Amino acid sequence: MSQMEKLAPPRHIAIIMDGNGRWAKKRGLPRTAGHKAGAESFRRIANYCRTLGVEYLTVYAFSTENWRRSEEEVGGIMKLLAAYLKEALRDMYKNNVCFRFFGDLSRLSPELQKLCRQAEEESAGLSEVQVNFCLNYGGRDEIVRAARAYAADVAAGKYSAEDLSEGLFACYLDSAGVPDPELVIRPSGELRTSNFLPWQTVYSEFVYMNVLWPDFGPEDLDSAIEEYHRRNRRFGGV
Repeated sequence: MSQMEKLAPPRHIAIIMDGNGRWAKKRGLPRTAGHKAGAESFRRIANYCRTLGVEYLTVYAFSTENWRRSEEEVGGIMKLLAAYLKEALRDMYKNNVCFRFFGDLSRLSPELQKLCRQAEEESAGLSEVQVNFCLNYGGRDEIVRAARAYAADVAAGKYSAEDLSEGLFACYLDSAGVPDPELVIRPSGELRTSNFLPWQTVYSEFVYMNVLWPDFGPEDLDSAIEEYHRRNRRFGGV
């Protein structure tokens, strides 16, 4: 029996899919080629997580800050997302994958919004793995939107300000009902969280890896899980 067969994966893994542009630049290719390669890496890792028995996989697909990139690059990313969702809708029953979307989808094209809603609705009863796409997502934006929603319910008389607790506030987040990730992986060698799930990752284990996302493979995920099992998770205790 291999070492990985002895190690149960975390229930929930989150990944900041970083390094597509640098991968393309190293090869003299346009950044859109890097995003295409990154999409293939996502397919590979999502399937591998399913075989490992990971229950939740959350990926940072497009941030609220990514709109600052060129129109060509943003357009290319959106086309890849649309193509993936059409493929996922076709194959979701075979793969038994449930989809959720975190982020403000209102800025996306009507076609992409429709595909997101369709994927969520049609996959709601599937259970082998849940893939959460952070799409037009920013952690601070998520918290502000949640605060506004709670304030609206207070104004409507559903709650009073004093009713607010961490548990109640979490119900207003995009991730409501999803357990917090135990492991967050950031490839590409960058050592920051980039506005990714600040509320949900307060006790997550972070593993930073010096490999660009398009080159990230099952062996890298294995290494991250092995590192996770080496950590002593005390949650503020002794």
